[in-house]
Amino acid sequence: MAFNVADLFEHAVDAVPDRIAIICGDRQVTYRELDARANRLAHHLAAQGVGAGDHVGVYSRNSIEALETMIATYKLRAISVSVNFRYTADEVRYIVDNADMVALIHERRYSDIVAEVLPHTPKLTDVIVVEDGSDADYSRYNGVGYNEALDAHSPERDFGERSSDDIYILYTGGTTGFPKGVMWRHEDVWRALGGGINHVTGEYVKDEWELANQAKQSPVGIVMAPLSPLIHGAAQWAAFIGLNSGGTIVFIPQFDADEVWRLVEKHRVNAFTVVGDAMAKPLLDAYQAGSYDTSSVWSISSHAALFSHSLKQQYVETFPNVFITDVIGSSESGGTGLGVVSKDSDHSQGPRVKFSAHAALIDDDGKLVEPKPGAVGRMARTGHVPIGYYKDPEKTKTIFVEVEGKRYVVPGDYARYEDDGTVTLLGRGSECINTGGEKVFPEEVEGALRSHPDVFDALVIGVKDERFGQAVAALVQPRSGSTLDLAGLDAHVRTKVAGYKAPRTYWIVDEMMRQPSGKANYPAAKKYAADHADLARQAR
Repeated sequence: MAFNVADLFEHAVDAVPDRIAIICGDRQVTYRELDARANRLAHHLAAQGVGAGDHVGVYSRNSIEALETMIATYKLRAISVSVNFRYTADEVRYIVDNADMVALIHERRYSDIVAEVLPHTPKLTDVIVVEDGSDADYSRYNGVGYNEALDAHSPERDFGERSSDDIYILYTGGTTGFPKGVMWRHEDVWRALGGGINHVTGEYVKDEWELANQAKQSPVGIVMAPLSPLIHGAAQWAAFIGLNSGGTIVFIPQFDADEVWRLVEKHRVNAFTVVGDAMAKPLLDAYQAGSYDTSSVWSISSHAALFSHSLKQQYVETFPNVFITDVIGSSESGGTGLGVVSKDSDHSQGPRVKFSAHAALIDDDGKLVEPKPGAVGRMARTGHVPIGYYKDPEKTKTIFVEVEGKRYVVPGDYARYEDDGTVTLLGRGSECINTGGEKVFPEEVEGALRSHPDVFDALVIGVKDERFGQAVAALVQPRSGSTLDLAGLDAHVRTKVAGYKAPRTYWIVDEMMRQPSGKANYPAAKKYAADHADLARQAR
């Protein structure tokens, strides 16, 4: 028995071959067609020498070809590595080199960057180009057209056996330092992120055919729209959860709020995932300004802990019959907790979730924290956890620790136990602000700021202060058409958090510093504050 991503997908193909697997723009493919196309690509890669353990880059926006490439690599027991499509040439060169890529599939629009990278990455010998409507020149490095590569090879599924121990790598977003590749066994990442464990009941999927058998017995599958980029683990696993269960995945290459609602209406989408306020706010604005049939939607889920309390309440009021959830976790830990958003929930001081069965808090001395109200510690997870970081054993030692005889992954986010048995996410310890000896976690204050009706987005940072060592400061993006009254904002924040946590200095920005995945880019926020000291405004 192999709990392998490729095997799970192939079982779904055999169960529902004629069901639509992926829709993107005006194109769609059935499970049978998707499998055949992935087989053709896998045969092309194999002919170029790609085999078990080799790394294949995917440099693309969300598309049918991007997911086909991932499936094709797993069929060969190779490893897919997603490249952030917003990276500069230097950043792409770093990840191609760090990941030891031997092949790269990229959209044609990125040809200039690929041409700049190739002379510096000699291991990368096979480049396949996906047509995207652009006319960028890739003839200078002898790139092979994607469809040309597929047409030259067999659609047959004639690969060898795979293993639950095959490796999956997910590169982190790089919010602190360079991105790092998190290595998982296929079974472990499937259990932690891909639906191999029911995160509500804690029950395990019993065998590799269970999901496919359920799909075969159901006349229709769930229609799922992962809205964040496939460079983000949440989007990858939303897609694989849908495919492994015989569902239909609806992609949008580039996020556009109005287009999302048009697709929801056209394809009768049942569930979609967002990355916090960066997507959820424009979606709500577009919905309220338009006229869309959303009666098919029954689930909306936010990842990356950026779904602010005020916006959650607006979603509950706007979509009273939709199941709305917060999911917290990371590339290193997988899903750590799940929170169901209800009308009377108060998460204004941070996302509040129920821990998964394998999650716990660990103190700074490396001991388990007793789960009593008010206790604070670093979130940790045991059970199905990664092997470590690719080519970085020293970093691996700092994140993966043994506690009471069990191996835990401890990415660095702090949380607090609440009196109802849930936990409140406080934020990353590396971004914790020490002001006069008091610890302030940015995400707690960010939640308070974003609960103000005139605030669209906010990031909280620490700045140097002669008296307190550090002072709390914030970058705030106002809602469109709003003018922020800082005195009023300060008063509002002080009703949500203790006075010493309220920002003393503000920068008003037109656009917030976030990664393409929606995660906070704290280094960029700190640099902006340092470079624009003359624009700082005092709260009082």
